[in-house]
Amino acid sequence: MSNTDLTQLGAKPKAPRVPLKWDHSATAISETTTLAIERSRAIRDKIAALPRSSCTFENVFLELAKEESELENTTGPLTFYQYVSTQDELRNAANTAEQRLNEYGIEASMRIDVFEALKAAKANIDKEELKLAPEENRLVEKLLLDGKRNGLDLPEETRNQVATLKKELSNTCTEFSKNFNEEKGTITFTKEKLKGVPEDVINGYGKKDDEYVVTFKTPDLMPVLKHAQDPETRKEILQASESKLAINVPLLTKAIDLRRRLAKLMNYKTWADYVEEDKMIKTGKAVEEFLADLRKKLTPIGLKERDELLKIKKEQHERYGYPFDNEFYICYYDNAFIEKFLDLDDNFIKEYFPVEVVVPAILEIYQELLGVKFRVSPEKVGTWHPDVQHFEVWDADATTEKDFLGDVYLDLYPRENKYSHAAVWGLIQGFLKQDGLRQYPVACMVANLAKPTPSRPALMRHDDVVTYFHEMGHVFHGLLSRTTFGRFHGTSVARDFVEAPSQMLENWCWEPSVLRRVSSHYETKQPLPDDLIEKLIKSRYVNIGLFSLRQLFFGTFDIKVHTDTTGGSRLEIQDYSKFWCDLREQVSLVKTGDKITPGQGSFGHITGGYDAGYYGYLYSQVFSADMYETVFKKDPMSAESGKRYRHEILLPGGSRDEMDSLKAFLGREPNSDAFLKSILGTPNANPSAANL
Repeated sequence: MSNTDLTQLGAKPKAPRVPLKWDHSATAISETTTLAIERSRAIRDKIAALPRSSCTFENVFLELAKEESELENTTGPLTFYQYVSTQDELRNAANTAEQRLNEYGIEASMRIDVFEALKAAKANIDKEELKLAPEENRLVEKLLLDGKRNGLDLPEETRNQVATLKKELSNTCTEFSKNFNEEKGTITFTKEKLKGVPEDVINGYGKKDDEYVVTFKTPDLMPVLKHAQDPETRKEILQASESKLAINVPLLTKAIDLRRRLAKLMNYKTWADYVEEDKMIKTGKAVEEFLADLRKKLTPIGLKERDELLKIKKEQHERYGYPFDNEFYICYYDNAFIEKFLDLDDNFIKEYFPVEVVVPAILEIYQELLGVKFRVSPEKVGTWHPDVQHFEVWDADATTEKDFLGDVYLDLYPRENKYSHAAVWGLIQGFLKQDGLRQYPVACMVANLAKPTPSRPALMRHDDVVTYFHEMGHVFHGLLSRTTFGRFHGTSVARDFVEAPSQMLENWCWEPSVLRRVSSHYETKQPLPDDLIEKLIKSRYVNIGLFSLRQLFFGTFDIKVHTDTTGGSRLEIQDYSKFWCDLREQVSLVKTGDKITPGQGSFGHITGGYDAGYYGYLYSQVFSADMYETVFKKDPMSAESGKRYRHEILLPGGSRDEMDSLKAFLGREPNSDAFLKSILGTPNANPSAANL
């Protein structure tokens, strides 16, 4: 069977697992969640009741690891419905289940009796001088650290306060996410107001009377920001998009306040210090210093880039008769710069990236690079929606059941009430079961690629291709990890490292040989020609300063609100909406316009696990640039390098320290040379950046 054949039925060996079922009712979601919680609680009760002298690694640490994975694998698919189901009752049941699980998680994390059993087991291990495997030692270390970070060394009254606040925080974040997922805002424009937007995009919009209805989903929003000729149109949709989730503003304010109170109760100076404790960077102060240093280096580049773009804006406004306000909206003029200096039309480029070509081509590249094979399952595997694709994933030279790696679902097209960005869910953790057999992982990639229009097939912007390649990196981090314990599986690494593998893989989308493989003009069927490839590669670092400053703005907002304390009752930041807009102007150099917009209400990362952690996107780029430059740059499709990457980065997941994985892969300590070269002095950047 061909390594790149994604369609023919897989022959034996048969996958050693039972496929997930996707026929749940709202009642089943509720009842299964209840049973899972009851089973988990019973196991913890049993551990807590052990005589302290009888506590061992097996009956305490191992049992807890098993219980964690069983609970996660039972309920993960159930709560996932809230992001992808078309049925209100299923989404609501999944959302309620997640709230209940979060509340139970807080209850479980605050059990002092279980923590005492853990400490007793550790004391007995030390007393008996028991030799544990490295991953077992890491399990011991992490479970004890969890207890400390959950406040279990605190007095009872304080612990109870912590538990109460954590439940309130969890519910607040869940409500924020629910609003984010179910956002249905629109804005309408006349055909004249959309002048410049590609005709095929306009044809895909709905209509209300004589106006076109534009949602704030990426496939609708970005073409207007990048192509609409009228600056008022761009300003209107940007301000409307920034204001689309004003409902979340009080929820975020509440979440930040709860975190501040929790940090104080648990004897951390700030919430950021609490969050960073188990990350690679370690302290909130280190994050602030990292971002401040980067801002110092990037701002001169961004200012020069902005001046170049404002010149283009002035020229266009004079040409089209618009008043020149000296305000700057990055998407449109960034695109205009590329079109002017590189003669590169984003709308023309996407004609070479039909979804039906790009998706299988990228899967083929991953198969070749990582030594794996996709197969359509020989038995019928259900999904939650007809658009969803399912594949089994095997080792390329599979001969036995042991060569099975896991399952992947691809949910790629937008629909109402679906998660509106691109992300990967690890639906089932992989781990080694106590009977010696493996629990195989299941991952799902959710995206919102453009759908076909009456005149064209579904086409992807090059940005979409990069995003798809990135997210598939997360999929393979989950599928190719082989750990003993589920809590260390796949992307369960330090949050400021988790993006590094996928960021590294984005580099393939700028390699000429790869661009030829994934492109095919929807009419001529020809790959992207060499002259366009050259221009596209040159565009990569155009205005890299402004792009990086935008990421820096998000990271700075995040860290500032989570380190904002004077030690007294008055906080420095009084109005988060004003702070959001002011900081955006100061850091990203992009004007807000004539009104304050509550953009923080759409900042889903800040309630979705990246609180005091958004800096990680930039921080991990240091590692991703080093990995690519050191190992893959000379031959990106080297199977030998792919094997090394699979073994040293993907396979261990979080079962060993991330720095150890990096050193094993690189053959040395990581450094920032490649990262700084890419953002501070690349020949592909625009002249102002290249000459800095």
